[in-house]
Amino acid sequence: MADASDPAHEASRRARDSHLRDGGHLVSTDYVIDETLTLIRIRLGLRAAEQWWAQVDASSRVRWERIGAPRARKAREWFFEWRDKGFSFTDCTSFVVMKELGLTGALTTDRYFSQAGFETVPRDSKGSRRRRFQKDAE
Repeated sequence: MADASDPAHEASRRARDSHLRDGGHLVSTDYVIDETLTLIRIRLGLRAAEQWWAQVDASSRVRWERIGAPRARKAREWFFEWRDKGFSFTDCTSFVVMKELGLTGALTTDRYFSQAGFETVPRDSKGSRRRRFQKDAE
């Protein structure tokens, strides 16, 4: 959501803000931090990456989960088992954490989360995605 030129930016921002207003929390992982900071730096520059990090790091509404050896092992199982999918390893680490925490969905436009059985927001242009993207993490 750091790139305002992204076509899904506004819908993603609205979905996130609505979820937080309803008392929800956001859950992410250290692997997603790595992927996000790198992507923001490539697309928008180091200063934008630094600003994104300062914002999310200061938030009490974001819960960071670490991917240690047991989670990485489970993610490798997902990664190699689903050969017909284009799941990234980072996606698989997220799937493991989401299953472990009982989360049912994700704030993402990545179709692989739907293919893995999770609900996603924002909705796609066909309206097939439902609004609930995370059970409260507390």
